[in-house]
Amino acid sequence: MSIFDYKQRNNIILVSIIVLGCFLLYALSGLFSSILGAIILYTIFRPFYIYLVDKKNWNRSAVALMIIFLSLIVIILPFLTLSFMVIGKISGINRDSLPIDAWQNKIDAFAGASFNQPHFFENTLQKLGAYATDLFPSILGSAANIILTLLVLYFLLYFMFVQMREFEAGLLRYAPFREQYALKFAIALRNCTYSNVLGQGIIALTQGALLANGFWVFGIPDPVFWGIIGAFISFLPVVGAPTLCIPASIILFADGHTVKGILLLAYGLLFIGNIDNVLRMIINKRIANTHPIISVVGVFVGLPLFGILGLVFGPLLLSYFLLLIEIYETNRLAADRLERIRSGPDN
Repeated sequence: MSIFDYKQRNNIILVSIIVLGCFLLYALSGLFSSILGAIILYTIFRPFYIYLVDKKNWNRSAVALMIIFLSLIVIILPFLTLSFMVIGKISGINRDSLPIDAWQNKIDAFAGASFNQPHFFENTLQKLGAYATDLFPSILGSAANIILTLLVLYFLLYFMFVQMREFEAGLLRYAPFREQYALKFAIALRNCTYSNVLGQGIIALTQGALLANGFWVFGIPDPVFWGIIGAFISFLPVVGAPTLCIPASIILFADGHTVKGILLLAYGLLFIGNIDNVLRMIINKRIANTHPIISVVGVFVGLPLFGILGLVFGPLLLSYFLLLIEIYETNRLAADRLERIRSGPDN
């Protein structure tokens, strides 16, 4: 058989692999959250697993199960609990429990006189309702969906840990670039994950706590609830938790508490907003630099695909994509240099 026949057969096999791969990706699209979640948890807990298994000689299966239980208690259950609490609180808000009518009249009167926006409150509520519907679709889905996602996630995570050497060796073997670039990609992937997940999580918790504290000090109802909302929207770099101080300040202005309104507005925009910048600088210096544009575009990519999880998954996917482009460009430049060296004597 000639070399041409081998190449032709290989091309046919390659096309078949691509076609089947596309079908598999389409079939597994519903489990993509599980796959990505398993990769994130694996990246976060990998040093802990290696320490216990290699340094302390603990049983691999026992450590994997312990990590699954730990992540479930520390990350998954609190996240789901807070999400359901927020949804329940939003659905439980009614005009009897809160003075919404009075707020509406005062805010609309103030906005109409100051900004020529007499229906500001009603329009804002409609926009917030539509935004919340887009933000929480994955949580509002059936419980069976959430359970299935978690089961697949932890099934994958268990075998990724128990068969860590085989798993990572397979990744290196089938990586589309040289081993040195594959290792560089693994390190950069770890840094991107830490920066987007752990770093942004620290920022969100800090801003949420500061917002709740500020609302409590200035007498805004339900400060803990609004602090949790602030923690969620802290993942949005353009919006962020400090923007919640704007409507809260308008309410204080409308109630005649001008000084409190000014102080709360300054507290949110100047103090909480700058805390975000300071923490982001520290995290970027210690872990990895995630550009704000990646966070903004990533959120718009992630929300339609994953719901509220897209606040984390979106920027992470975009970071992985840009990282692959960087590795590809490095690999291409290395190949070009090698080609010039080989063709140098002939020229």
